[in-house]
Amino acid sequence: MDEENREPGAGSPGQPGQPGTVPPADVPAAREGEAAGTKPAGVSPAGAVPAARTPGTEQEPAGTEQEKAGTEQKTAGPATETPGAVAGERAEPADEDEQAELERLRAEVKDLRGRSATAPAPAKHKRGRWRAPVASLLIVLGCVLAPLSVAGVWAAQQVSNTDRFVANMQPLIHEPAIQSALSARISTQIESRINVPALVDTASSQLASAHLPRLSQLVQSFSGQIESGVNSAIHTAVSRAVASPAVAALWVTALRTAHTGVVKVLSGQGNGGLSVVNNQVVLNIGPIVTQVKDDLVARGLTIAEKIPAVSATFPLFEAPNLAKAQQGYRLLNTLRWVLPFVTLALLGAGIWVARNHRHGLIGAALGLAASMLVLGIALTIARSVYLNGIPSTMNQDAAGVAYDTLIRFVRQALRVLFLVGVIVAVGAFLTGPSTAAVATRRAMKSGIGWVRERGEQRGLNTGPVGKWTAAHKTVLRVGAVALVALIFVFWSHPTLAVVIWLLVLLLVLLGVIELLGGRPRVATAEDTGAAPRAP
Repeated sequence: MDEENREPGAGSPGQPGQPGTVPPADVPAAREGEAAGTKPAGVSPAGAVPAARTPGTEQEPAGTEQEKAGTEQKTAGPATETPGAVAGERAEPADEDEQAELERLRAEVKDLRGRSATAPAPAKHKRGRWRAPVASLLIVLGCVLAPLSVAGVWAAQQVSNTDRFVANMQPLIHEPAIQSALSARISTQIESRINVPALVDTASSQLASAHLPRLSQLVQSFSGQIESGVNSAIHTAVSRAVASPAVAALWVTALRTAHTGVVKVLSGQGNGGLSVVNNQVVLNIGPIVTQVKDDLVARGLTIAEKIPAVSATFPLFEAPNLAKAQQGYRLLNTLRWVLPFVTLALLGAGIWVARNHRHGLIGAALGLAASMLVLGIALTIARSVYLNGIPSTMNQDAAGVAYDTLIRFVRQALRVLFLVGVIVAVGAFLTGPSTAAVATRRAMKSGIGWVRERGEQRGLNTGPVGKWTAAHKTVLRVGAVALVALIFVFWSHPTLAVVIWLLVLLLVLLGVIELLGGRPRVATAEDTGAAPRAP
């Protein structure tokens, strides 16, 4: 039987003349070959029968036992005899400690498999489910409050800062539509107080009493032309006076004097340079009428001396809902400091709560830009509603110019914030792992690296400064962004030009950091002209 199960010529190395005898010394070598996936020399695959250990044999390594346990677990069955085992020839039983260890390993693997099959989903995913909706809610609330914050800050500046208010309203006097409407109002006030027809009748009577009847009749016949000529002369003189630098200076003075009236109008106190008459916010133009009167007299129109003191007003804009505006002003005046901080806090909290902070920053920036766009659309719609609601007696062009001038700082602020939101969103996107972002960063680094290489070829070397910059590149980048952000925050009234220049400054700073802190290019065999070394 032994000869049938053994390959021909496979004898024992120790006893080549006795077939069927396998010395114990070869058993460990055979097992090591099986563990390594190889076949021991001199033993056929079918004839290698693993022999049991004897008390005097060497112990197997722990890795072999674990592999045996894993192999037996995969087959999910007890160890079977080798097909080449001879009937009646059985392996000696393993010692009790080894068998107990094998059974323990089997039980442990079975227990682990049972636990993995019945284990619930990881708790971290359950704990993180609330982050996305909460972050979205915080960012949405911040974006909703952003337009209210802009309006609140604008209202506070217009009320509390006289220079800001004058700078806002001063351009009105240089607008042709405002000049035309103001000239017409002043001319009407002057003409109503001169009464040219009565003056013509008086002159005709005086000529008749002076025994000049023909001249008296002539004056009486041309009374209409005389009245028209006088009114035309008044209108021309008034138009020139309104367009003069003297009236422009008076306009600024009137605005400064009336600035306290803005607070009184919105707070409901009244009695200022600005007042509310018949749901209209009007400006007292009495000083301007006096200036025009003096100018007419200086030009030889002596009848203007008869103009009495005038306390005329000029309507700036309609205010049919002034009561609601006053309530809104008081609310915004109370929350003018709270709203911006609450808005920033909500946006910051939304970014922090988001699972991916970069995605949260992109969402907050785009939401801020979208809210500013909505505010701009709302202001445009409000302008159309306002102009359609003013009476026909008011100059449409002047009313439109006044509205645009009044809210121009609001529009400037929303344009600045819109641009800032877009810039932040693009910057956050370019720092991400997307293909476009990686390609953009690689292209920028490649361009800066090309400049650095050209400088190195000409003998320029950053030296210790470059090494220090490379070691602190991340800190320097964060510092550059923080510096530009602080400049923007503490700039009194940033404009679009300021934002663009700050963006250019940031790009220059980041480029310099990369230029100084970039790794120098290692010279290759192609650069040096040397032949490549053989492997």
